[in-house]
Amino acid sequence: MEKLEKTKVSEKNNLKIFLSGSIRGGRQLLETYRFMFDTLEEAGAEVLSWHVADPELEKTEMKMTEEEIYARDMGLLVKSDALIAEVTVPSIGVGYEICRALVLGIPVLCVYSPDKAVSAMVLGNPDHLLKARAYPDKTSLNKIINEFIRSL
Repeated sequence: MEKLEKTKVSEKNNLKIFLSGSIRGGRQLLETYRFMFDTLEEAGAEVLSWHVADPELEKTEMKMTEEEIYARDMGLLVKSDALIAEVTVPSIGVGYEICRALVLGIPVLCVYSPDKAVSAMVLGNPDHLLKARAYPDKTSLNKIINEFIRSL
């Protein structure tokens, strides 16, 4: 029987993605961040901010200064081809990363649970580089992420 290889969703090789999700604002969506990370890797993308999906992140960041965390995240952001943010849990840091990405001309996808109140600063932003999509389940989330990656 012939073994089929997985095909990359994106035609670009080594697409670099900055994954953004709440850390200090609350880690209740860690499982979703991990799903998003896995979806991106399966699509052939490199997730530069893998630490967002790390269950041990708080322990690691306790050993870092605020300046080190900022330098790490902004250093990774400028190397990224796109930013994908889970915005269901309000987070000043995620909002800051979205804003910086847009200022830098980096495309942004914001995903969120349809039954939650999401910031009007995200949903009402007319910037052509920003897309916001609700996902009712993981199947939809996978599809939304893959469509976004294909569009890059």
